[in-house]
Amino acid sequence: MQYRLTVARHGELHERVVTAADAETARRMATAAGEHVVACRGVFRLSRAAPFQTALFTQELIALLNAGLSLVECVEALRDKSSGSAENATRRVLDAIIDGLYQGLPLSGVLAGLPEQFPALYVATVASAERTGHLADALSRYHRYEARLAAVRKRAVSALIYPAVVIAIGGLIMLFLLFFVIPRFSQVYASMRDLPAAARWLLWWGESVEAHGGLIALGLLAAALALLAGARHARLVPRLFALALRIPQLQSLQRLLALTKLYRTTGLLLAGGMAAVPALRLASPLLPEPLRNALARAIAEIETGLPVADTLSRHGLTTPVAERLLRVGERSGELPDMCERAAQFCDEALDRAIDTATKLIEPLLMLVVGGLVGGIVFLLYMPIFELAGNMQ
Repeated sequence: MQYRLTVARHGELHERVVTAADAETARRMATAAGEHVVACRGVFRLSRAAPFQTALFTQELIALLNAGLSLVECVEALRDKSSGSAENATRRVLDAIIDGLYQGLPLSGVLAGLPEQFPALYVATVASAERTGHLADALSRYHRYEARLAAVRKRAVSALIYPAVVIAIGGLIMLFLLFFVIPRFSQVYASMRDLPAAARWLLWWGESVEAHGGLIALGLLAAALALLAGARHARLVPRLFALALRIPQLQSLQRLLALTKLYRTTGLLLAGGMAAVPALRLASPLLPEPLRNALARAIAEIETGLPVADTLSRHGLTTPVAERLLRVGERSGELPDMCERAAQFCDEALDRAIDTATKLIEPLLMLVVGGLVGGIVFLLYMPIFELAGNMQ
């Protein structure tokens, strides 16, 4: 967020705008620059600017660092490249980074004041690189890490596209049959007597649509809006998700995805020079609550000197393959590489599980939607068959 500061410098009052996580951070940034803060107030805008693209910033920063530019020169070059005025979101963030660097703050300290753009894992990666002096290598590892996690998310979303399309098309066909076809078919039976049950139901539904079609449409619209509102509700979605996770297959998929994140994040931080316990603690927020609690207990035991692989296995945080890989990594001193290999094995298992679930769900979904549409069509023609049989 942006804050407008009124500061006293060399006996004169000045105003400037800084980007920080909160007002206290904005005050600290000004104090570190030798300024006395007189007033600090937030700057609010009705329009939303384009968001800062962290992945693009990282990729371009890596290229400039590898070209031999200093860190400040890299950020200034990216700031000058950004289009638009000072109101541009990218330019504001880069200005804040440059201000912090000129004040003598480390890059990790500057990024820590921008949590909306740079998550804690990003800041920890930069902090570990500042100790070793290999910032470009650390950022490259983080960029690959984000790309792999994005690929996993993309595969999961892609697996849901086909079922969503089938459900949407099936729903539209059913609405067309219920609100257009059935009311017209029901007029055929309006003048008949001794109608079968299916024809009476069609006649009742057709008359209801003719008499109260607007109210029924409003009711369906209200139900759709309620579903959309529920999908955005902060408490309802986690409860529905927890209910869905009672299905063992979905629970297994969630566990594989969580373990992939755990191993990949831990490997990234270990490769940057961080110790095992802080790395595991930083990876903890990426896990669902049951695994997060198990990891907290495992970390407490690892702090007493117990082996990482055995402790994680005892708390259900490994697969059989991952346990052996981590054990080998501890013995050989190559734990970061083994964490990455364990994540790759979990990735492959997750891919196989998603493929299997997709191949199972797609025909079942087609069967259900086809059965519903076919059932309505059957109800349309069944009275005709019954009447023809009675006439014979």
